[in-house]
Amino acid sequence: MTLFHALLLGIIQGLTEFIPVSSTAHLLIGQKLLGIPADDAMFSFLVIVQLGTLVSLFAFYWKDLISIAKATINFRHATFDRNLGFYIIIATVPALLAGYLLKDAVEAMFKQPMLQASIRLLTAAVLLTLAEWLTKKNRTLDSMTWLDALIVGLFQIIAVFPGASRSGTTISGGMFRGFDRPSAARFAFLMSVPVMLAAGGYELLDVIQMPNLAELLPLLAVGFVTAAVVGWFAIKWLIHYLSHRSLYVFAVYCAVVGAITLSMS
Repeated sequence: MTLFHALLLGIIQGLTEFIPVSSTAHLLIGQKLLGIPADDAMFSFLVIVQLGTLVSLFAFYWKDLISIAKATINFRHATFDRNLGFYIIIATVPALLAGYLLKDAVEAMFKQPMLQASIRLLTAAVLLTLAEWLTKKNRTLDSMTWLDALIVGLFQIIAVFPGASRSGTTISGGMFRGFDRPSAARFAFLMSVPVMLAAGGYELLDVIQMPNLAELLPLLAVGFVTAAVVGWFAIKWLIHYLSHRSLYVFAVYCAVVGAITLSMS
């Protein structure tokens, strides 16, 4: 991998982490097209570069995150932010358990990047289509319950194994519970913070122990910064888009690219 490769992959990560087309699938496709080996270093890069888009989330939602954290700590006073904090915790547990239990299986699938990418894209296409077709989309987050949070959290497992877009599955999960698109997207992004932080932090421990860490650091830095900057603009664009338009365009895109990728696997 070169610095140019890291820059391209950072742009791909920033653009596709929040837009529901599977950032992992696009990174795997990019890896294949650029001729980058599917080794442990690449897997670590794929995970660590997501920390860049985590910075995007912090930058975009920092006021919300601070309010939610304060209200959750001061749990005696029932407020919307306190409830939202508890719901984020509830929604996070299934994905953390799945990520821990299925870590070896997930890493094994990354050894077949095009197959993994096609699975993620085609799964996202199905979920996005069903979410638009079958749901009412008439609820906002102030009507959320613990059961809503748990079910959306269970949807997030699909993003771990067998794989799909994290934002696509969680936004779809929210829409299946009747939430409108902006509300489903907002909760999906907020609930992804603990999972992305845990995944990135866990992988960071392995990266620190890698013998070629000095060589990787410039690549990780370029990918991290690029993903963070591009990711912020992607969030802003998507929230505005979902206020006026459907997810069908993303479903069609995922289906087409997924089919092409499957034929190449």
